[in-house]
Amino acid sequence: MNQNRILEEAGAIDPGRFLEDYRELAALEHLYNAAIRQLTIKFEILNDEFKVKYERSPIHHVESRVKSTESIVNKLLKRGLEISTESAREHVNDIAGVRVVCCYIDDVYSVADMLLRQSDIKLLKEQDYIREPNYNGYRSLHLDIEMPIYLSDKTEMVKAEVQLRTVAMDFWASLEHDLRYKSDKTIPAGIQDEMLSCANEIAEIDRRMQEIYKRIQAI
Repeated sequence: MNQNRILEEAGAIDPGRFLEDYRELAALEHLYNAAIRQLTIKFEILNDEFKVKYERSPIHHVESRVKSTESIVNKLLKRGLEISTESAREHVNDIAGVRVVCCYIDDVYSVADMLLRQSDIKLLKEQDYIREPNYNGYRSLHLDIEMPIYLSDKTEMVKAEVQLRTVAMDFWASLEHDLRYKSDKTIPAGIQDEMLSCANEIAEIDRRMQEIYKRIQAI
């Protein structure tokens, strides 16, 4: 973590207080790691139950990450917000992030419904980029949630972002991220149009595979 660079970007902020708040933000890592572990267990239990009931798994795999302290500070600075644990917890909903990759489109919504039916999960915001894809063709269901983390002497309410998508959506998003964000070149409009076309073709294959699955199940 490059604290000197962040201090430069912070401008007139008192360096001593800034570093103190920076260290407090770093201490939040335990809390958000706990949220990730708890969410991961929830999805494992739901997947196992689904497997027992329907003899199949709706979840292909689960990934997770905790946003670095540097990323949190940069996000707060860009928004012109106070650098503090309170500010981060209030304004940065994706410090804890869990990505659930499902087999079919219907599975995405089934798993989301199963999660949101749990009494300790509170939905803060939903963004459905499957029904309404992003401008670049990105598709995924985003849920900003809040959940309790039970510590030794208190209960902390923690926010997390859950992304649910199919294997096909994850395939496109991973390659698009690699092409767009790991390149220092400006991508021409023609190539961007071609990438969007690929996203639409992959989405059509995703829909066809789900229909094939339904037809097989109906036999």
